[in-house]
Amino acid sequence: MDPIVTVAELIALRPHVPVLIDARRSREAFLTSHLAGARFVGLDRELAGPVASASEGGRHPLPSPEAFAKTLSRLGVTPKSDVVVYDDQSGAISAARVWWMLRAYGHDRVRVLDGGWAAITDAASRGELALESGEAPDAQSQHPVRAWRGETVDRTAVDRARVDPSSLVIDVRAADRFRGENETMDPVAGHIPGAINAPYATTNLDDAGRFLDATTLRDRYVALLRGRTIDRTIVHCGSGVTACHTLLALDRAGLHGAKLYVGSWSEWCRRPELPRETRVD
Repeated sequence: MDPIVTVAELIALRPHVPVLIDARRSREAFLTSHLAGARFVGLDRELAGPVASASEGGRHPLPSPEAFAKTLSRLGVTPKSDVVVYDDQSGAISAARVWWMLRAYGHDRVRVLDGGWAAITDAASRGELALESGEAPDAQSQHPVRAWRGETVDRTAVDRARVDPSSLVIDVRAADRFRGENETMDPVAGHIPGAINAPYATTNLDDAGRFLDATTLRDRYVALLRGRTIDRTIVHCGSGVTACHTLLALDRAGLHGAKLYVGSWSEWCRRPELPRETRVD
């Protein structure tokens, strides 16, 4: 199943309506207007666990399986649900994170809406989709607790992979952050030595902010792999959120098995025993 769904495909699903999840960063924006039937999920409170110290797990560690089961129950997701999720950043904040978390939780029937909120409002202006405002009532479903599948790696595994010629570490942050020229999120600028930079926005999306087709994405990532296998690939970003955008793109490309470093740069840069590099090309 293509992990990306277009507005036209979503409309064609009627009268069947999947579980709709609004993953925009702003709850206020959701209350003002959202896709009819959607429920809001918050990145910091529901898609991440408590942060005792970003040096242990980064700024957005995964929530416990029990907490995520409660979130899914509130959203109306059951093990049999079809799910469509959108945000207003071409999937990067935080629709791709929802997609990845559901997949890592053992739920495969989930897709990200291509074009997100902009595509929704465009279709709504033509009367093809309905919008509503205000609170959305919690669902009364019950999702069983499941363990996270083994789709993540820790900093020790990243430290090994970065010096292993058969492995690849991909940093999907913007190039200026990778080079250490601009860092507003974390206390130290730079990147993990040995990692390559493939910014998610310019690698995965076209000029209109839509996902590239599967063939183009595959060609791009096969070129980056340079003969390495996808199962020896680790993807990270600042805090394990936008990295999911690249994992989504890899899935669309038919390249399955890359791992997420959840702690990402936000954890790595706070560990003085780990090497850091700044390079200006």
